[in-house]
Amino acid sequence: MPRYMLTEERWSKLKEILLQFSLYNKAGLRRTVEGILFRMRTGIPWRDLPEHFGKWNSIYKAFNHWSKKGLWKKLFNVLKTDSDLEWVFIEGRSVKAHQHSAGAAGGYDENIGKSRAGNTSKVHLAVNAYGLPEAFTMTGGHINDCTGAPTLIEKIDAAQVLIADKGYDSQIIRDKGEALGMSVIIPRRKNSIKGNKGFDWPLYKLRHLVENAFARLKHYRAVATRYDKLARNYESIVSLACAFLWLPM
Repeated sequence: MPRYMLTEERWSKLKEILLQFSLYNKAGLRRTVEGILFRMRTGIPWRDLPEHFGKWNSIYKAFNHWSKKGLWKKLFNVLKTDSDLEWVFIEGRSVKAHQHSAGAAGGYDENIGKSRAGNTSKVHLAVNAYGLPEAFTMTGGHINDCTGAPTLIEKIDAAQVLIADKGYDSQIIRDKGEALGMSVIIPRRKNSIKGNKGFDWPLYKLRHLVENAFARLKHYRAVATRYDKLARNYESIVSLACAFLWLPM
């Protein structure tokens, strides 16, 4: 079975949730969703979608309309309701912005910034103890991890332990996590006076879970490279990719 196609079991689960969002169970609903998934998997321009999915413009309009309604974020939130928040790992990754993602009308900040890699966006991701996405935020690529972390931490306020690498060694981040009732495990930099005496290194080594999650998300080419002009549409793509990691659970 092609990777963009949904098994009957997964489509049944997905359709049940989509219908809760007041979508009509039209004959072409599954084909439309699989067309969106195909584009997310391959990163091709919308107008190059194979004809067997239907008219490319209709599929794009459906995606864009559902993105405006926040449907893809809702889907992600519904699927992660039974999340294990004993440990939460956070990390940020820059995503190259394709030249076609520039020039969105309206003059709004679309979270594309200049960095050493050129025009980029940055995804700040939190994963749970099973390595599944729990929450994410998006900024321009010029925003460092420490600056983007507080907003992300607010989205995981039920976490018991927060783990991050030394790039997050900031008293502001430690205070933010502790104010929300979290134990904070972040190694201090080499020039720190306090050092890392008593640091929980075995738990810290599990931080590969968030790196693995990024690797899985970037299997989708429309996540690995930003092709969308609008920030909300790229956020919708990331939400959909996160949702598909949860779908088999």
